Amino acid sequence: MSELTLTVMRLGFLAVLWLFVIVAVQVIRSDLFGTRVTQRGSRRTATDARPPQARQTAAAPPQQRQQPGRQRRGAPTKLVVSEGTLTGTTVALQGQTITLGRAHDSTIVLDDDYASSRHARIYPDRDGQWIVEDLGSTNGTYLDRTRLTTPTPVPLGAPIRIGKTVIELRK
Repeated sequence: MSELTLTVMRLGFLAVLWLFVIVAVQVIRSDLFGTRVTQRGSRRTATDARPPQARQTAAAPPQQRQQPGRQRRGAPTKLVVSEGTLTGTTVALQGQTITLGRAHDSTIVLDDDYASSRHARIYPDRDGQWIVEDLGSTNGTYLDRTRLTTPTPVPLGAPIRIGKTVIELRK
């Protein structure tokens, strides 16, 4: 082998070794200090630039339209973590999809060994009822001790279990 080839191989090995060290330090840092939770504002996609009132009016038939700021009677207004490391965490339900999992971009980031990166999601349907859906997780999502296999409506106060974390919809 030429001297140039040997030098390039040495530098490549050194770069891979440093990359391994940097990744190992980042993993240790995230294990020690946990994940950073960031506040998110309401985001609108670039494909739908209409104002929110126009989107709501176009999406819902006239008999299902609700006045802005009003919800149907008895509808849940918040999602509360009742068991697990995030006990006491509350998320206001404002009609957006709530994602649950270990991924950093989830709405509720679960620090649970039994949770998948993208574990489950909770979203409203057209009737104003909230639906929970397991996103193909390894350990499953349970609604009131029943493992979910299809998107299922969530009754008010019914426990949703993901690993050691329990979440409930409340008024």
